[in-house]
Amino acid sequence: MIGSLISRPEDVAAALEADPVAFAAEADRALEGADPLTVLGWAARAFGRGLAVTAAMGDTVLAHLASRAAPGVSVLFIDTGYHFAETLGTAEAVALSYPVRLLTIRPKESLAEHEASRGVLHRTDPDACCALRKVAPLDGALRGYRAWATGLRRDESPTRAGTPTVGWDARRGLVKLAPLAGWTDDDVDAYLTEHPDVLINPLLQEGYTSIGCGPCTRAVQPGEDARAGRWAGRAKTECGLHL
Repeated sequence: MIGSLISRPEDVAAALEADPVAFAAEADRALEGADPLTVLGWAARAFGRGLAVTAAMGDTVLAHLASRAAPGVSVLFIDTGYHFAETLGTAEAVALSYPVRLLTIRPKESLAEHEASRGVLHRTDPDACCALRKVAPLDGALRGYRAWATGLRRDESPTRAGTPTVGWDARRGLVKLAPLAGWTDDDVDAYLTEHPDVLINPLLQEGYTSIGCGPCTRAVQPGEDARAGRWAGRAKTECGLHL
C-alpha cells in the first residue's frame, strides 16, 4: 500500500544504503497501478532536489505531470545536435511555459567536432553515435541525483513490456521511475484532452509517433509499430539509455 511506503528523505537514504534493490522492489509493489501524479508526488517527497525527470520533447506529458507534482523539478533534455527544429522548439516552449527547471544537456564534442573526427557515425555505427551523443551526456548529467523518471510505457514496444513503475538502475546507481509505465495511447489522449495546455511536438501530427534524432527518424506508415520509424531498416530498436 502506498500509505506504508517510506517517503521521508532521511529514511529513504537509509533504505537505499542498506539494500537499494529491495527498496526499489518494495516501492514498485506499492506504486504499481498508481496514478502518475501519485508516483511523482511520492518521488518528490522522497528525493527532493535529488529527483530528475528526462524529456525527449515529444508530447511532453511526463514533464507536464512532473510540473504539477513537483514544481521546480529538474527536467533534463539531451540536445544531441541532430534534433529536428520542432523538437528544439518544443524544449524552448517547455522552459518558458512549465514551472520546471529545464536543463539542456549536450555532448562534450560539438557536432562539427564529432563529425570531423568520426565521420557520419549515425550512418556507419548508430550504436556508437547514441552512446556518445545520448548515453554519455545523460550519465554525466545524472551524477548527483538519487532518482530519475522517464516516460517509458509498456505498450510502446516488446522490449519495454516489462518496464517496472519503480526499479533500480544498477549501472547508474539510481532509483529509476516510469510513472507512465501502465498507460496506453488512450490514457495519453485522455490526458491531452483534459489538459489542453500540454505542449505537443508538431511532428506528432505528421506521422512521427516516436521522435528521435532527425537522421534516424522517419514518419510511421499505417499499420506499422509506433517505433518503426526509429532506425528504420536496421535491427536497432533502442538508443541505449534504458539498457
